[in-house]
Amino acid sequence: MPTYLIRLAQAHESFRKVELQALADLAGVKLEFVKYEEDSPYCIVNLASDSAAKAVISRSILAQGVYELWGQGATYGELHDSVRNSSASKWSEYKQSSFRFTVEGYRGGKAAAEQGAIIDSFAYLDFKGVPRMRNPDVSFRVFEDYELDKKVPKYLYFGRFIAESIRNEAKKTYDLKKRHYISTTSMDAELTLLTANIAQVAAGKVFYDPFMGTGGFPIACAHFGALVFGSDIDGRTIRGLGGSARRGQTGKMDVVGNFKQYGLLSNYLGGFVSDLTNTPLRILPRDKDFTTGYLDGIVCDPPYGIREGLKVLGSRQELLDSEKKSHQDQYKAPGYIPPKRPYSFTALLDDILAFAVATLVDDGRLSMWMPTANDEDIELIIPSHPCLKLESVCVQAFNKWSRRLLTYRRLSASEVPAGALEAVKKEYEKGTRASDLNDFRRKYFQGFKEFNNMRTEIQRMKAEQDQGPGEDVRK
Repeated sequence: MPTYLIRLAQAHESFRKVELQALADLAGVKLEFVKYEEDSPYCIVNLASDSAAKAVISRSILAQGVYELWGQGATYGELHDSVRNSSASKWSEYKQSSFRFTVEGYRGGKAAAEQGAIIDSFAYLDFKGVPRMRNPDVSFRVFEDYELDKKVPKYLYFGRFIAESIRNEAKKTYDLKKRHYISTTSMDAELTLLTANIAQVAAGKVFYDPFMGTGGFPIACAHFGALVFGSDIDGRTIRGLGGSARRGQTGKMDVVGNFKQYGLLSNYLGGFVSDLTNTPLRILPRDKDFTTGYLDGIVCDPPYGIREGLKVLGSRQELLDSEKKSHQDQYKAPGYIPPKRPYSFTALLDDILAFAVATLVDDGRLSMWMPTANDEDIELIIPSHPCLKLESVCVQAFNKWSRRLLTYRRLSASEVPAGALEAVKKEYEKGTRASDLNDFRRKYFQGFKEFNNMRTEIQRMKAEQDQGPGEDVRK
């Protein structure tokens, strides 16, 4: 198989291989990783052809481009020997083509004059075409990989350009700074598009977000051609009353307006008010009928319940029969607000998995974000279900906590062990306060408060040192 160099963005390193593999699987392409390092943007892979390389890279968010690898080495002497030995049979194909050569350095680089000398050193390729910096027939690039603060590159690659990704264009198009309607919890556009790729969103598929907010994930899925819809327990967010419109914007701003902004309204099936435990979506028991799935995928960022405790529809206390009837009589009345009760965060995660099992088609994907802390005592166990296979775990680290993107695949009936569904009945924390029902929330505030106090003390001590003896830092 031909060898290719993928130029990756040096960001979200734990997501990069996962995204590439997901895109290869989606395209039906065999991808073999030859060399990959998280501290390097240069990834070496084997792919069947240029068309296979384009299929994988064309919609990537964390790759910048792909190149057919013509040579590599630790020095320029080794690089030229590698180019002569590996690619000599290909030179004649481009002998009369217009061409362009460029030099790229990572963590270092060369001055323009030195780059010119490097390009001239490839004169043995004997290209007769016209050098052209804009729209050439073929482009070549030398990649220099440096150690930090070193003058000489530690490794070199030379490749023929095949295709670039949509990374720059997509990030610019869907930048939240330009979106008409967002909320304080709207996820960065780069991550929503990345989530859609890992969930293998594609044209003609149906994807759903049960916590859609202002529509970030459905918009990302619609960009890749899926039909999308969503729901949220707070109907004000969907209708345009729970987010924030940009200054200077006129007219009503809501989720529909966001889809109109990007020309994706035809992909939007709509949104409705619901919580996951009281969903109006048809859910049939999968233990009796394994043909009821109708969603190709679910992508979501569930509420973590930190600033406010998680809630679902229902009462804190057991209602009398007369009170239950009263709620049933009132729910259609204008201005009626249904009661809500605290909800366990652990139960929420398991309920999402159960919902996915009931509604996903075989091999359908569930990609959901889940918080965790960087301290062992605040670790949350990754939820599991016997009908779902955990395909990947990607981590976005912050200071004292992280969040993980968990991607599951819905197993077919033949892959599910007999009687597996009986094993998923669980008991959860019981309580009436938000912290009683959310271990992450409780330890988040306990652990992070101690961390913040320690940081404040360190800052105070540093200020005292900077002030010098005899001075009062409290002035």
